[in-house]
Amino acid sequence: MLKTPLHALLLLMIAMLCVQGSGSLAKILFQSFPVLTVSAMRLFFGALILAVIFKIWTINFKVVRWKAILSYGFALAGMNALFYLSLERLPLGLAVAFEFIGPLSVALFHARQRYDFIWVGCAILGLVLLFPLQQAQQHLDLVGVFFAVAAGACWALYIIAGQKPSGISGNHTVCLGMSIGMLCLLPFALAAGAIDRVFELPNLYYFIGLAILASALPFTLEMIALRSLTPL
Repeated sequence: MLKTPLHALLLLMIAMLCVQGSGSLAKILFQSFPVLTVSAMRLFFGALILAVIFKIWTINFKVVRWKAILSYGFALAGMNALFYLSLERLPLGLAVAFEFIGPLSVALFHARQRYDFIWVGCAILGLVLLFPLQQAQQHLDLVGVFFAVAAGACWALYIIAGQKPSGISGNHTVCLGMSIGMLCLLPFALAAGAIDRVFELPNLYYFIGLAILASALPFTLEMIALRSLTPL
């Protein structure tokens, strides 16, 4: 159990570092595997790991609100695949910067209090400070920019879909949503090829590591941290 909100914030920072580290690992895998294969297999192993951690077999499927789960899974698939497609064409910093337009738009739309705009402004300022201006002055791949912005739009939909009642716990919602997202991307991965090589060593270790860094570990840390944080 966490004793103070400070410990919870520390876990959230570790979770964010894991997600960014997973982007670097994904770019390495792009050298040997098609992007959509990497994307689908990341969701496959992530869903498998979370299913074991959160005991997906205990779900009462009779109470599942599938409309909410499907919209969540579709948004998750689009966010993941489009972001990885942007990473194939853009540096990680630029891809993240363009993608973050999505959640910032959601925050601005829902901002009501003066302090809400202050926090959103701080987020925008931090994003500008982190933006790799030297790389931006070079020729930008417009297709990569489109993929990153589209990934941000899916991120916004992911946030909205995640707030809809699903009839089950948040943990199980993510498990089912990630499984649906994986099924959405699997046909594209099969068409892209190289799935058989995913299960060869040491490739299998890399993909499991990607799934842990991008999904299993950050989500688990966030769930632990949120137990010690208030909504405000």
